[in-house]
Amino acid sequence: MSIRPWHKLPPEPLADAKVFTLYRERACPPEADGNEAAARDFYVIHTPDWVNVIPVTPDGEVVLVEQYRHGIHQVTLEIPGGMVDATDETPAAAAARELEEETGYVAEAIEPLGCCHPNPAIQNNRCYSFVARGARKLRPTRFDGNESLAVRLVPLETIPTLITTGQITHALVIVAFHRLSLMNSPPRNVSG
Repeated sequence: MSIRPWHKLPPEPLADAKVFTLYRERACPPEADGNEAAARDFYVIHTPDWVNVIPVTPDGEVVLVEQYRHGIHQVTLEIPGGMVDATDETPAAAAARELEEETGYVAEAIEPLGCCHPNPAIQNNRCYSFVARGARKLRPTRFDGNESLAVRLVPLETIPTLITTGQITHALVIVAFHRLSLMNSPPRNVSG
């Protein structure tokens, strides 16, 4: 048995909150064959795609940022990141822009690590992760009006400890580091 998609009806915007819009989306289960009387309500946050970037200096240090997060009312330790703006040609361009704005660092190369859906149950966007190699401090920071960040350099080999001890807790940051570790690990032969 394979799962079939639901029949989607036109969405209704409920609230525009600048960085996202909340929609009521009505959909009919596959077995209803498009019968709108069987439609059910779902609430979905529409937001632009996001990027995050792991900047690694020539000395093997990772450029992290500390910032206050209003959702949890705490200062977090993260990698630079943000929304893909309409003016960004690609997610990689957005990653380079966010890296420079938040840290003043510019990288020799930005390589994709992959993308994920942050929360597909209630969000429609993707988060693209990158590694920025050869990152050097070349510019001043340019925070947007809601940002207050501090840059912190840590050796790349200490990242697993920062994650396991709960000093890095942002799920999308952990995903990016996991993807980087997969990129740097030799493939394993898995047999069952």
